[in-house]
Amino acid sequence: MSDPTDEPAKPRSHGRLTISANLQPRDLMAPQRVKGAWCAKIVTLFPDAFPGTLGLSLTGKALDMGLWALETIDLRPFGLGKHRNVDDTPAGGGAGMVLRADVVAAALAQAGQGTPRDRARWPIVFLSPRGRPFTQAMAQGWAAADGLTLLCGRFEGVDQRVIDAFGIEEVSLGDFVMTGGEIAAQAMIDATVRLLPGVLGNMASTEEESFSDGLLEHPQFTKPPVWEGREIPPVLLSGNHAEIARWRRAQAEALTAARRPDLWAAHQARQGAGDRKPRK
Repeated sequence: MSDPTDEPAKPRSHGRLTISANLQPRDLMAPQRVKGAWCAKIVTLFPDAFPGTLGLSLTGKALDMGLWALETIDLRPFGLGKHRNVDDTPAGGGAGMVLRADVVAAALAQAGQGTPRDRARWPIVFLSPRGRPFTQAMAQGWAAADGLTLLCGRFEGVDQRVIDAFGIEEVSLGDFVMTGGEIAAQAMIDATVRLLPGVLGNMASTEEESFSDGLLEHPQFTKPPVWEGREIPPVLLSGNHAEIARWRRAQAEALTAARRPDLWAAHQARQGAGDRKPRK
């Protein structure tokens, strides 16, 4: 086998390409992205993990239609030496390995080409168990940006200096530890992409979902009206939309109070309701 070249691999793009007249010859193998489309850039040691589930169902259809774009930047070609090392032992000792600042910085520099420097328009996020918890509000903020760069961690993490230098935000999928950030990245991108215009088709559905107004979603039912002796709540078949709305709100409040007291307390604080109990 030959040694890797010194030229970093070009990022890989997924989704529809645009066609436009241009006197400049175009490299047909170079990644293209739809002009103006929201774009997720993923810096990862495992680019083959993408698009993964993002290439399926509504997100996959939207990707093919060019409603959003996905670009992977392989971290390995930026590694050093014959074996393209991307990590080293922790300063001060300890178990595991840490991704090098110089290696990650080179990959982020490539990912940042053509993107706004304003972090509100283009956040850079490191998927880390010590980060702020990922929320629906965070997904809404990312969807309103031009795009997003996600750095998928491995080993014991990333040299803090590159996090500070690039103004990287650390975000966690939950209070647990995974072997890498790729699965978390897919989950966060999915939550964000579905909020983009035209992806779901029915924006009303996103307004009624869990967390959209700080509450868990109410129970859902469909045909048949009776299944194994269990009936659909009569109010849902009444045709009285005001009563249906009240029932759903009461169910959402009761579920939130029982299952997520943290969300319920935050909801009460926003409503200025003190210790008000859920509706019956």
